[in-house]
Amino acid sequence: MENFLKQDFGFHNIAGQYIVPGVRAFQLAEPISKLDPERVIYFPHYQYHSPFVMTVAEILKWQDSYVVYADGNVPGIKKEFLHRALQGKSQHGNEAFLMKFVIRISDCPILMKFDAKILRRSLKDEWPNRIKLVSVTGIDFAGREHDVDDVTTYIKNWKQVFELDPRTGKPKVFNGRDFYPLRFHPEVQLDEERLLSDLKRMVRIRLSACDMEGVEVVVETGIGLGVFAGKHLGMDGRIRKLSAFAIRHVLQKDGATFQKIRAIVFALPNFAKDRDGRQLPDTYNDFVHEFTRSNYSGPIPVLIADQDMHELTVAIAFQRFRVSQLNPADSHGVFGEYWQNHGPAVEEKLALTTLGLLVQHHLINDKVLDQNRYKII
Repeated sequence: MENFLKQDFGFHNIAGQYIVPGVRAFQLAEPISKLDPERVIYFPHYQYHSPFVMTVAEILKWQDSYVVYADGNVPGIKKEFLHRALQGKSQHGNEAFLMKFVIRISDCPILMKFDAKILRRSLKDEWPNRIKLVSVTGIDFAGREHDVDDVTTYIKNWKQVFELDPRTGKPKVFNGRDFYPLRFHPEVQLDEERLLSDLKRMVRIRLSACDMEGVEVVVETGIGLGVFAGKHLGMDGRIRKLSAFAIRHVLQKDGATFQKIRAIVFALPNFAKDRDGRQLPDTYNDFVHEFTRSNYSGPIPVLIADQDMHELTVAIAFQRFRVSQLNPADSHGVFGEYWQNHGPAVEEKLALTTLGLLVQHHLINDKVLDQNRYKII
C-alpha cells in the first residue's frame, strides 16, 4: 500500500511530525482533486498482471460519499468536537469515550483479500461501487490512557483492579499509555446495565447510518471483542455475551424501523483452539448461542458465518447488493491509525487492503473535515 501511494500519488512522511504519538504525519505531492480525472490508476502497480483498475474520477466520487453520523442524545456530541476528533485531537477520557457513538461511512472498494490476493477489476466492473466501509470505535478494556473512561465507567471496582496513580487517583500509566491490573485483584464487577445500554445505543446508531446510506446487507464483525474485551481481566466471555445480546435485542425490537437493510451477516472467523487443536468457545459460538437460544424471530434475517469480512462483502457485492463492512476503529478518530507500523489489528489490515486511506483519512480526503457532512441524529 505504501509503495502504491508513493508511486501514484507522491506519498511521503513529514519529518518529525505525528498525528498522534507513534503515528507519522504524511502528505501527497498534490491533492487528488488536482489530478487529471481521466487518469487511470492501477493497484498495486501498472505492470501487475491482474490489477485493480480505477480512475481518478472514481476516487473523487468515492471520497465525495464520505459522511459522519453521530448520536445527538449523547452529551458532548457537537460538530466542533467531531471536527477536532477526526484529526486525532480528541482528549483522553470523555472525548475518547464519545467516539463509540460516532459513525464514519463512505464508499470504499476492497482492493485485495486478507490473504493478499489482489482483486482483479476492470473499469466496467460495478461491484466496487456497492461497498461501503463503516468506521466506528468499540469499547476498550485493554487498559489504555486514552480510553480511561471505558474502564472507570463500566468497571465498578476499577480502583481495586488497577494500580493507581496516587497523584490523580486514576489508573497509573505505564510505558506512556497502558494501565496494569494488580497482580492479585478481586473479580471485575461490571456495570452491566450501563454497559448493555451503551452497546445497544452503539448498534442502533451504526445500523441507522447504514440504513440511511441505502445499505441492503450489513456485514458486522465482533467489534471490541478481541484484545479489547478484557481477557487479561477475566471478563472477555461476559463482554462477548453482552455484545451478542445487545445486537440481537436491537434487531428483535427495532428491526422493523430500518427501511433499506434486508439482511445482517456476522463475519466471525473462529481461530480459538487449545493445544490439542480442539476448537474453543469464541465470539462465533457466543453469537450462535445467543441467536439460537433466544429463538430469534426479528424481521431482518441473520447469517452468522465462520468467515472473514472481505470474503463475505465481496461475494455479496458480486450479487449486486449494496453492502457495508465494519471497521473497528481507534478512538483517536484517525483512519488506519498504525497502518505504517503494519499493526496486527483489523483496522490496520483494512487500511492495507482497501481504498480506505484515500477516502477516510483526513490528510488525504478533505471531505473528512467538512462539518456540513456531519449529521447529528
